[in-house]
Amino acid sequence: MAERADVVFVDGVRTPFGRAGEKGQYWNTRADDLIVKAMIGLLERNPNLPPERVDDVAIAATTQTGDQGLTLGRTAAILAGLPLSVPGFAIDRMCAGAMTSVATIGSMIGFGQYDVGIAGGVEHMGRHPMGAGADPNPRFLAEKLVDPEALNMGNTAERLHDRFPSLTKERADRFGMRSQQKVAAAYAAGKIQPDLIPVAIKSASGWGLATEDEGMRPETTMEGLATLKTPFRPHGRVTAGNASPLTDGATVSLLASADAAKDLGLTTKMRMVSFAFAGVEPEVMGIGPIPSTEKALRKAGLTIDDIGLFELNEAFAVQVLSLLDHFGIDDDDPRVNPWGGATAIGHPLAASGVRLMIQLARQFEEHPEVRYGLTAMCVGLGQGGSIIWENPHFSAKKGGKR
Repeated sequence: MAERADVVFVDGVRTPFGRAGEKGQYWNTRADDLIVKAMIGLLERNPNLPPERVDDVAIAATTQTGDQGLTLGRTAAILAGLPLSVPGFAIDRMCAGAMTSVATIGSMIGFGQYDVGIAGGVEHMGRHPMGAGADPNPRFLAEKLVDPEALNMGNTAERLHDRFPSLTKERADRFGMRSQQKVAAAYAAGKIQPDLIPVAIKSASGWGLATEDEGMRPETTMEGLATLKTPFRPHGRVTAGNASPLTDGATVSLLASADAAKDLGLTTKMRMVSFAFAGVEPEVMGIGPIPSTEKALRKAGLTIDDIGLFELNEAFAVQVLSLLDHFGIDDDDPRVNPWGGATAIGHPLAASGVRLMIQLARQFEEHPEVRYGLTAMCVGLGQGGSIIWENPHFSAKKGGKR
C-alpha cells in the first residue's frame, strides 16, 4: 500500500492577464492556446522533469464550452507536447477552479498514488462571459432556494456592504487604490515579471506580444474613485475601482511529492499544509473564505496569528475587508496582498487561485522569518476556498516565531 506523502509546490507560471472584450489583448486568442502556452512555459522552466513522469493534468475553467471545453486537462496536455501516456481532466468550481485543481492533484500525490502533477486554470471571459449558455434550474427561484441577485456577483458584493455597515465604500475604494499602487510598485521592482510567460497576440495593427497585465491603473486616486458609476444598484458602493475587472488569462503549477521533487532535482517553493472549501448563503458569497479559512486552520492545528503572509483574491475589495474584519486584521496590514491583487491584475475566474500561489511562493523566498502563508478566495454561488502553505525557507534564526 502506498505511503502518504508530503506535497510540495515546485513551480508556477501564468500568462499576463488581459482585459476581456474586443479591446482586450486576447480578443483574437483562443482560451486553450492560453493554457497551453503557460504549460509549455512551465515545462521549459523545469527541464529536470521528464515529461513522462507527469502523472495527471487538472485544468479548470468556469464556462466549459467551445475553446474552453473538451476535457481541458487532456486536450491541453496533448497540445503542450506531453506524451500521450499522460492523462488529464477538467474541473469547475467557478472562481476557485485552479485552487481546486491544486487541492485535487495535491490529494492524489498526498495519498501516495501520484508523484508529479500539473494543476491550473484558464478563463477567457471575453469569449465566454460568466454564466453564458447556462440554464439555471427554475426551482432555484420558484422554491426561493436562492435570491435572484445571488446569481450576480456584483449584487452579492453590495449585500456585504448592506450586512456590515462598517464595510464602507470609502474603505473599499481605499483598498482598491492601494492595490493598484502595490501592483505598480511590484512591477517597478521586477517582482511579478519573472513568472509571466509572454504570449504572441494578433490585432488589427498586426502581431504583438503580451508581456504584462492589462488592468493596471496606477494613477488611481480616491477623488477619481468617488466619481465612478455603481452599476449594480443606484447609489451603490461597488464600482469598477473597488472590484476586479473582467479578465482573460491562464495559470499553471507543478506539484510533486517531496521525495519525487528531491529525486528529480526539482525546486520546492512551498509545502501544502491543509486546505478547505466551505459553503455560505449564495446572496453573500463574499464571506465564503471566512469559514473555509477557519476550517483549514483547524485541520492544520494553527490559528490566524500563525499566518505570516496572506494572498487573498480581490474579486471585490469589500470581500477581502469582510475577512480582515472577521479575523481582526487591519486594512493596511503589510502581510496582506503585499504586491496588490485582482483589483489591478484582474480575476480570470478559474485561473486566479494559482496566481495567488505564484505570488506567495515568491514572497516566501523574501521572508524566511515567515513560516506559514494563506491563499484564499470567495467562490460564486456561495463558497470559499483556502489553502495553507509552509515556507521551506523558514528560519527561526531570522525572527520567525514558529
